[in-house]
Amino acid sequence: MIIVQDILQAKRDIKDVIHETPMLHSAQLSEICGNEMYFKAEHLQKTGSFKIRGATNRVKKAIKEKATFITAASSGNHGQAVSYIANKLEVSAAIVVPEDVKEVKKNAIKAYGGNVEKFGTTSEERLARAKELAKEHNGVFIPPYNDALVMAGQGTIGLEILAQLPKADVIVVPIGGGGLLAGILTAIKQTKPKVKVIGVEPVSANDTYLSLKNGEITSIERSDTIADGLRASQPGYMTFPIIQKYVDDIVLVSDEEIKQAQFFVLERMKQLIEPSSAVTVAAAMNRKLGVENKNVVCVLSGGNVELKL
Repeated sequence: MIIVQDILQAKRDIKDVIHETPMLHSAQLSEICGNEMYFKAEHLQKTGSFKIRGATNRVKKAIKEKATFITAASSGNHGQAVSYIANKLEVSAAIVVPEDVKEVKKNAIKAYGGNVEKFGTTSEERLARAKELAKEHNGVFIPPYNDALVMAGQGTIGLEILAQLPKADVIVVPIGGGGLLAGILTAIKQTKPKVKVIGVEPVSANDTYLSLKNGEITSIERSDTIADGLRASQPGYMTFPIIQKYVDDIVLVSDEEIKQAQFFVLERMKQLIEPSSAVTVAAAMNRKLGVENKNVVCVLSGGNVELKL
């Protein structure tokens, strides 16, 4: 398990690369949700998502250890982040993406200097291929979530939330492999444990919800949820124990609820977020958080949307 000191160190190590993203507020969503609604705007982060935090922390360590070749497996955002920081630090990066990768995310990976290889359709397939590439080229594989430095990097969001909104009562976080949630949980529960942290998954990608219910890591069939960044088939073996220890609740939202939330944020707040971000807003809009009259922070994890869709 990581500890808050790891996150404080990550904050120091990545501050020269990342943005401290703003905290937004919506009076209209506050009225709809029955809480004061705030939004941690990681869709305005470099590379368009929170992933640059963990990627920067991990890639910097790899380069300190003389790495000259980096690999990663990603549906898009992690690959963009790894490509960006590898290019910035002048090492080559190869990103393994699914065959059905969103065009906007593939193009962004290339634009940030990464080499793209399409392989398989599941996270397990592309993870195995990325590890294989690293071995073939004497490189270093950068995990999307099963890594202490990656989780610590993502956890810096939790520290920023507490600094920007000390009165926060509840923080709502999307769940894919669990790296973002595990990092934020560590930052919050080891600093201000009375703050509730609630995770959100799509109904058809409810692996962490089921794992928590079953008391052990539980796999699901491949999901086709619109929230493509949350399609992990099971939580990470490093992230799940942290989630199991600290999370206050996990709630589920439908794809229709995700779409409605995404469009509401675009129309009323003028913020373009991706479906994986919109799960937190969907949970709040549909009164699934189980709280009222509280200061609620929804983490908007990314904004990389294919406009034609």
